[in-house]
Amino acid sequence: METLTFRHTTKKPLAGSVPHAITGVVASGNLEILLERVLPPDACEVAIETPIAGYGDVWEAVVADFVARAQPGGLRISINDGGARPDTVSLRLLQGARLMEA
Repeated sequence: METLTFRHTTKKPLAGSVPHAITGVVASGNLEILLERVLPPDACEVAIETPIAGYGDVWEAVVADFVARAQPGGLRISINDGGARPDTVSLRLLQGARLMEA
C-alpha cells in the first residue's frame, strides 16, 4: 500500500456551498473519492491510498491537471484507489467538484 499526499495553492475557492461529496466505488479498476470543504479557500490537499506502488509521478500529474482545471480551493480530497486508470481518476475528480458546486 502506498500513501501519497499533494498540496496545491489555488487562485480561488471552488464555487458552491455543498460541504462534502463522494464519487466512485472501490471495485476492480475503480476508486472512491471523498471531497470535503474544510481547508482555507486557496488551499487544496489530495491524499491517496493505493495498492499499486511506483506511480507517484502519474498521480502527481493527474492531480495537478485537476487543480488547474477545477480550481478546487478549500477542498481536502481523500482517494481510496482500487487500481483506477488516470482517465477514470480525472473523471471522478471532476464529477466530485461538480457535485460540490451545486
